[in-house]
Amino acid sequence: MSVHDFYVLSPYIAMAGAALLIILLDLALPKKGLLPYLTFAALAGPLLMSVIQVIDLGNATSLLEGSDAFASTEPSILLGVLSVDRFALFFNFLIIGSVALVALASADYMKNMARFQGEYFALILFAATGMMLLAAATELITIYVSLELTTLPMAALTVFLMNSRSSEAGIKFLIIGAVSSALMLYGMALVFGFTGSTELAVISEAVGKATGDLPFGNYALFVGIILMIAGFGFKLSAAPFQMWVPDVYEGGPTPVIGFLSVASKAAAFAIVIRVFFTGFFDVALDWGILIAGIAAASMVIGNLVAISQSNIRRLFGYSTISHAGYILVGVAAGVKSGESIFKVPEFAPIGLDSVLFYLVAYAAANLTAFFAITIISSKIKSDQISDYTGLSARNPVLAILLALSLLALIGVPPTGIFIAKLYVFTAAVDSGLVWLAILGVINSAVSAYYYVRIIRVMFIQPSRDGEKITASPAPWLALWVAGSAMVFMGIAPGFVMEAAQSAVEALPV
Repeated sequence: MSVHDFYVLSPYIAMAGAALLIILLDLALPKKGLLPYLTFAALAGPLLMSVIQVIDLGNATSLLEGSDAFASTEPSILLGVLSVDRFALFFNFLIIGSVALVALASADYMKNMARFQGEYFALILFAATGMMLLAAATELITIYVSLELTTLPMAALTVFLMNSRSSEAGIKFLIIGAVSSALMLYGMALVFGFTGSTELAVISEAVGKATGDLPFGNYALFVGIILMIAGFGFKLSAAPFQMWVPDVYEGGPTPVIGFLSVASKAAAFAIVIRVFFTGFFDVALDWGILIAGIAAASMVIGNLVAISQSNIRRLFGYSTISHAGYILVGVAAGVKSGESIFKVPEFAPIGLDSVLFYLVAYAAANLTAFFAITIISSKIKSDQISDYTGLSARNPVLAILLALSLLALIGVPPTGIFIAKLYVFTAAVDSGLVWLAILGVINSAVSAYYYVRIIRVMFIQPSRDGEKITASPAPWLALWVAGSAMVFMGIAPGFVMEAAQSAVEALPV
């Protein structure tokens, strides 16, 4: 490997190094309560390297193409394997930010599990390493390894509560994750058999040359791509591959589930976009309709089943299924729009840039909700919505922040998801998917029922316990940062949207 290769890999090496550092500090430090703050501080390494790479990119499409500052005459072993471009770096910042907030939010939560704090934070950092690699991967084997590096630490984190529900959640996550990985790997094998390569650029050329009336020019390639879509569907928590979601959301540690719901989903969407828009865009089959069908099923199933939930974490499990559907609306719109999505007029976001904006807005709103739930559940020792009665009297600020996050998830202004849904549904209309946009609006209205129900319980029903709900400064800081980002994106979405458009333009199609 050349020095330039190490530079390209530096954010990922720094993130994995941070995980190893936390393990060593866990062995040496007598006070385990410092680990959340040390984890937060250790993220300075990958953040700094990502910032340097953004500055160095300049006009280059990818760092692997070379730059004035880090030009190298040695051949890179990473060509065709990774693409460290603005698209990958966009997700680097999203994932690093999510890890930082989750680390702070876990400060109180992990006090009862002092023996395992080092492992807890190290596994989060290892999972984040896999997620960051996933967003940059441009080769099937690298994609598979990155997915496993993401999935296995998350499966271990799911069982950290070490009770029956946590164990059940971890086993389901591991088994269903293995099944989805097997489906995806078999699909990749079929794609490799037809194209003779595992690199997305070469696969794209082979698919473009395929001729005939058969889907994708060959039944083996068709089956391979369908199996890959099924495998990715599990990672996206999209219907009909969502069966693991509610049990995992109910059984896992609350901060971990918050991290899973935003960072893991963002990484999964990143690789879906890169694979299908750079590898399989030029095909003899309109797979945009397939994506639209999955989006519609996710919205309908997620919202309808959420109505009957009494456990707030199971409710958020079905909520995340519905939001996967909303985000897939933007993906389907991008497919139907064709290459024009990469030449977007100013102030007219269409397709994939709206997907990236939605992922950031959803991360802010969902983390706000999960951080509030973490503080509340730790005090009331319950996840039943009925036990949230009178929360406004026990901690008005906490109740208001949770209520704002719930309104944001509905899509009420002035929050980021309102703008995100406006962009996504506009993209669907502009690409000819009017029916999908209408279905999305209807489902947003349906979701108001179960979100507002929680607000009604908190503010209208009398409290059963007069004890105040408090938390240490670190969880409060995480909650305020996520909540501020949620509102800021609704008031001034321009900065994030410009970054999203820049990231999408870096994708080679």
